[in-house]
Amino acid sequence: MTAHPEQHLQLTTVDLQDGVRIEIRGDLDYLSADVLMEEATAQLADRSTLTDLHLGCADLHAVDSMGLSALLLIHRRITGAGVRLHLDDRPAKLDRLLSLTGTLEYLTSAQPHRTGQIMDNEAHTARPTSLDGTT
Repeated sequence: MTAHPEQHLQLTTVDLQDGVRIEIRGDLDYLSADVLMEEATAQLADRSTLTDLHLGCADLHAVDSMGLSALLLIHRRITGAGVRLHLDDRPAKLDRLLSLTGTLEYLTSAQPHRTGQIMDNEAHTARPTSLDGTT
């Protein structure tokens, strides 16, 4: 177990059988988002057999746009490597933020998305539309 102190954010990393759990305590914001990004990226780089990355969110306080951006970038990096992201013990305020931003399902789906691979439910055909909604 490794603890990572930060003024507004504390991370504790715990090894699991086939994954890693990073417990998040405090604010995930402009000042601290890079700390979480660096830890998640380091865990991905250090473990070639990593299958699951769990972010423990029970003690997560505030999340601003940089914190949300960090979660999205972590998701992009690890799912590109075939690793599943789990946002465990999410507080209601985090679910509300993710719902409002349209990222709840994206960040909480258990399916890894490999870079360049289009999942069946993600195939979309783009059609130009005008401002009044007609094509």
